[in-house]
This record gives sequence, C-alpha cells and structure tokens, in this order.
Amino acid sequence: MRRTITGYSNPTVKYLRSLRDKKHRKREGRFLAEGLRLLTDARESGKLPETLVMAEARESHPLLSELEAAVEQAGGEIIETSPDILAKITGKDNPQAIAGIFTEFDTGLDQIDRNSAKIWLVAQALRDPGNLGTMLRTGDAVGAGGLILIDDCADPFSVEAVRASMGAIFTQCVAQARWEEFEPWLRAGAGQLVAASLREAQPYRAAPYQAPCFVMVGNESRGLPENYEMACDLRVTMPMRGRADSLNAAVAGAVLAYEVLETLDPA
Repeated sequence: MRRTITGYSNPTVKYLRSLRDKKHRKREGRFLAEGLRLLTDARESGKLPETLVMAEARESHPLLSELEAAVEQAGGEIIETSPDILAKITGKDNPQAIAGIFTEFDTGLDQIDRNSAKIWLVAQALRDPGNLGTMLRTGDAVGAGGLILIDDCADPFSVEAVRASMGAIFTQCVAQARWEEFEPWLRAGAGQLVAASLREAQPYRAAPYQAPCFVMVGNESRGLPENYEMACDLRVTMPMRGRADSLNAAVAGAVLAYEVLETLDPA
C-alpha cells in the first residue's frame, strides 16, 4: 500500500515520531532506522521494514528501487512525505531520504546459538548508545555472533544506537539479560568469559583464548563489578603508555576482540 502524508498533525506522523521515545518503542515493539545503506543492510540480512517512509523529490537509486519493490511484495506500507516532515519523524535537521519501521527482535538468551560463532561480545551496564552501536559494528567486523547486554544498558533499538551501529543491528544477534540470568546460562554450555582487568590479569597479547569466547566490557565510568571480573575464566590487561588509565569501553572491546580473532581465527 502506498500513500502520501502532507500534514505535520497526521496521526501517523505522531506515531512514527513517538518511536524515538523508549517507552513508546517498548509499548509498540517497533523501532526506527534511517538511511539507504542501513536499510539495504537490513534487507540483505533478511529483514524488511513493515513501513518505508521516503522523502518526496528524492534522488533515484537502484538499491532504493529494490527496497521499495521488496517492501511492496512483502505487503508492507510505503509512505511519501516532505523532507521537513521526515526530519520531524527522525529528529534530524538533515535526515536521510528514507527511514524504515521495523519490528523489534527477540532479545532473549535462549535465541542465541553460542556455537554459531567463535567470538561474542558482552557489555555490562553500557549507558551510551553510541558505544553500544560501536560495539555492534565491531562485532560485525570481527565476525562475532552478537552482543549480549547485561544489566541496565542503553536501548539497542534507540535511534542513536541503531544509527551508530551502521547496519550491524541487523547482522548481529542482540540479547538482554541480568547477570543472574547470564552467568548460569553461560555455564550451562561451552564458553570462555574474558574481561580486561587489573585483578590477577595477564597480558592480552597471546593469552590462551578459547572458542566460543565471550569478551566482556563494563560500564564507561565504573568498569566491571569485582565479582563479575572474578567470575571470568580469563582476565587480561592492556598496557596504558600515556597518562590515561583506561580506554573507552567500546574501544577496549574492539582491541580485545581483534586479539581474540587473531588467536582463534588467524588470517
């Protein structure tokens, strides 16, 4: 179905705009993603938006034509509107020419096949959506199975996190759990839990990593709780050669993930 929206007060505009708010996203089970590259990554990963919103007078592109055809064939809705109304929906002054509305994915631990990948990323109490999106992007880059969010993390389906993931929200499994759920789940099967730490740690280079390896980072300011670190199978340390005493959480996860990749799957 296709239709055109011309008014700011249209109920659909209000609904789409509300998805920028976590409360409404959770209630509706929907989230917003924008940009042709991101939506193309979604389509290539087997995920199509149920609603495609496009700016009028947009430039034509073969990937956009393919996306439109796929959404129509799947019975989705296509909405055309002005760039100003699209900006109101996305919250960006200079929005991309298209945005899509997707159904939120299942984020339960039981949907994860731990043996489907050698590396998994784990983040505890990660509060910044940009860091969360960056970790998803890192996971995609190293061929990780996905990202497991422990305790109170930023919403992976927020506009900011989805945007920062550069499409990896569609290529990576995402799970959410409390530590009290995650630890027994991990110990019920194969899996090595690794964290950057200063407690009884060994150098991160050439440490004895084992697959499936779960690389865990902590909160941006507090790091991991001590009992979480002590529950790890392996604690590693990265040298700080300047005045800084730690790396950004997402950066630390990336450095460690690439070292694990080099050990488990050398080029």
